[in-house]
Amino acid sequence: MKSEWEVKPITDIITFNPKHAVKKGTLVSYVEMAAVPEHSREIAYFDKREFKSGSKFQNGDTLFSRITPCLQNGKTCRVSQLTKDEIANGSTEFIVMSAKDAADKDFVYYLALSKEFRKYAEGRMEGTTGRQRVSWQSLSEYKLPIPPKEIRKKIAHILSTLDDKIELNHKMNQTLEEAAQALFKSWFVDFDPVHAKANADSNVDHGQIAKELGISRDILDLFPDEFEENELGMIPTGWEVKKFGDIVIPKKGKSITKKTIIEGDVPVVAGGLTPAYYHNQFNVEAPVITISASGANAGFVNLYNTNIWASDCSYINSTNSDYVLTHYIYLRLKQSEITWMQQGAAQPHIYPSHLMRLNIVDAGTKIWDDFENLLTPLFKKIAINKIEIQTLQKTRDTLLPKLLSGELDVSELELDNVTH
Repeated sequence: MKSEWEVKPITDIITFNPKHAVKKGTLVSYVEMAAVPEHSREIAYFDKREFKSGSKFQNGDTLFSRITPCLQNGKTCRVSQLTKDEIANGSTEFIVMSAKDAADKDFVYYLALSKEFRKYAEGRMEGTTGRQRVSWQSLSEYKLPIPPKEIRKKIAHILSTLDDKIELNHKMNQTLEEAAQALFKSWFVDFDPVHAKANADSNVDHGQIAKELGISRDILDLFPDEFEENELGMIPTGWEVKKFGDIVIPKKGKSITKKTIIEGDVPVVAGGLTPAYYHNQFNVEAPVITISASGANAGFVNLYNTNIWASDCSYINSTNSDYVLTHYIYLRLKQSEITWMQQGAAQPHIYPSHLMRLNIVDAGTKIWDDFENLLTPLFKKIAINKIEIQTLQKTRDTLLPKLLSGELDVSELELDNVTH
């Protein structure tokens, strides 16, 4: 710790659960606990609800989950999606941490992510039955070495710059995947190439049709130019409506427990949205589609570009499919339908048999081959971005405690045109 860093109460720079005037019945943006992400600067979604009670917050505030297991899982975010001066409302199960100086909003967010602060919070959780909680009053008693304002600004800038790049890569990947979904929908749901050929005059150049569709003439020639009736409606002539299980049979993962885990860097994919643990061995080679098998997120479809240990999930990889990327896009487009297949009240489940009941239009091997080949460079770019994201996250997480403790001296860092 630097000599000029004075140990002070956290309330010198933070107001907990700030008071805002909001009339009951007013329609406000509301955030559910489920929408508060793990270590992020963006909330997944807001609802519109009439204000009754609960926490109130604005842009720049940090939401800190105060209840088990959300606190331990890292549910913490910095609010950035509201309009200017908008007051939003949320669950009482997270604490609002508001910077007293607007310039400290990012510093407060990273302080909330620090292991020392989170360990302090976990140590003051209360409750003898059910889920435990920490109060904002307990957090307000936390003391820490607080660096001078300029140093706080520099610390926040370094960490925010890394997060900016992480978020940019996430958005790039989202754009690439949306492009792949749009292409799948065009070919195999809306049948755009078939409609274009069926509606064309006899003297129209198919090369021009292919150009307008953004595909090669060779690919266009693979599509029929007419439709036939099927029990599900009109489909391209020669194509078939099949059950997904007629094309691929998803495999079940192999259970593993926390006690048998040997710490490593192999993701253990179970029922959650993110890996449950990290093991030192894998049982499924990448690329691999995973479909969470149980819990609140049963049915969640994901794609891993690294080898994994498939645990409480179903999976598809090269051992049971020649079209892993194509089937991933198909299942992502079917995500809502898959989620609705959940069975079991106390513990929802999605089994391979559920996935096998889905309907899919089989276009034939040659078209599937070409589509998979078109997806390959897109997902190679996505994989590269994911590797960079992991590297940036490790860098950020390594720097965070060193910056907050003063182990890394940033006093000589020059900040020009800082917008954070």
